Amino acid sequence: MKYNSKHVPVTDLKTPCLIVGVHERHRASTAFDTLDQASGGLLRRILRKGDFHGRTGETLMLYQVEGIAAARIVLLGLGRQKDFSALTFGEALRKATPALKQANIGSLAICLPDDEDGYALVREAIAGIEAAVYRFDECKSEVEKPRKPLRQATFVTDDRRHLKRLQKACAHGQAIANGARLARDLGNLPGNICTPTYLAEQAHKLARGQRKLKVTVLEEKDMEKLGMGALLSVSRGSRQPAKLIVMEYRGGKRGSKPVALVGKGLTFDAGGISIKPAQAMDEMKYDMCGGASVFGTLAACLELDLPINVVGVVPASENLPDGNANKPGDIVTTMSGQTVEVLNTDAEGRLILCDALTYTERFEPAAVIDIATLTGACIIALGHHASGLMANDDRLAEEITRAGEAANDRVWRLPLWDDYQKQLDSNFADMANIGGRAAGTITAACFLSRFTKSFKWAHLDIAGTAWVSGNDKGATGRPVPLLTQFLMKRCKVTD
Repeated sequence: MKYNSKHVPVTDLKTPCLIVGVHERHRASTAFDTLDQASGGLLRRILRKGDFHGRTGETLMLYQVEGIAAARIVLLGLGRQKDFSALTFGEALRKATPALKQANIGSLAICLPDDEDGYALVREAIAGIEAAVYRFDECKSEVEKPRKPLRQATFVTDDRRHLKRLQKACAHGQAIANGARLARDLGNLPGNICTPTYLAEQAHKLARGQRKLKVTVLEEKDMEKLGMGALLSVSRGSRQPAKLIVMEYRGGKRGSKPVALVGKGLTFDAGGISIKPAQAMDEMKYDMCGGASVFGTLAACLELDLPINVVGVVPASENLPDGNANKPGDIVTTMSGQTVEVLNTDAEGRLILCDALTYTERFEPAAVIDIATLTGACIIALGHHASGLMANDDRLAEEITRAGEAANDRVWRLPLWDDYQKQLDSNFADMANIGGRAAGTITAACFLSRFTKSFKWAHLDIAGTAWVSGNDKGATGRPVPLLTQFLMKRCKVTD
């Protein structure tokens, strides 16, 4: 999809489809009143017939309305006026888009509701439309394509003063949507295609022709020299070699400290010797969604040409049972020199992340955020609505929280108190890789915190938000919106 904004009288806009919002009880916008007046009161007369109630996402399509240049007018339900927000607007368009696709409309125009913050409306509208049009059919032999796919949306304003800000919203929303789509595509690929080697190839592909992005891929022999015993212990059970993918985006001033994004890249996680139950194990292809979000965020940085330095580090591996795999009770030595007793081989994400975090020190980062589908306990704590956040710096945690609110990709902070650290005590090593059933999300973060003492660090547990199950199974692209918003705010590209 392509998005743009235009300043033009809504009655004169020639478009295959013009969308105008209506709240419940037929409370309408200025744009609706203008269209109604041009049509000789037709729109109000239709509303009085009672066929359209204004519920969120409800649609009513009208053809060749006299006095209006658009070929179709779609009345879009916006719900109750007192509950209306940018998020509601995006949800309404998400629900309405399938009906528009059925009508074989190649492009459409959208009248923005009366609201002071058109920027937020446009951002959420793009998010809603993109969620509705996304399809993953790369692995299907036959794909039914629409006769006329929806390709373009134009946001219409009657105030020229707002045009520049709306154009900025289109650019931001589109870049974030494109980044989230890349993350979704990578996440939805099966483990036999999306291997660590494949991810490394995608990093090189992302950097092709991009002078601001440098990619380095460390092989297992390179990691052995660095002493990454924890990361390499996970890949021992797989025939696929591990990769440490490093992507350096240089958009800021030379010498300016980068923000580091470290994404867990477990391309498939069977649990190793501590094997997972068979039910829904196919969804463990999503265990690399943290790494996928780093790819998506860097893609957004490139598209927006953000004036900031960012380093993306993705430790990529599989976790499978094998005669050479980690065994419960094994002790491994991390790159930091600390030793870990592996009490559960299914707690492998923290083992690949700890070495990646230590490696990240060499970039002298201004801040580090790691992103991982780390613990099922996070789903129990927060469900599928918010990602878990833990941090060793309050300002960084607040910065991430505000970015999540602005992007409607929210987080909830959990404590990282020293009280929890003792749950990781081991009789035989510096620490164990699990801390028992209690506070599993927090003790996983406590483990990682032992490798982050030299920089400001935050941990995002996206186990509940990276994908959905059931009939709508698929990757969500989160937290690309949050991370991109965080970076845009850091370099003052957005408010």
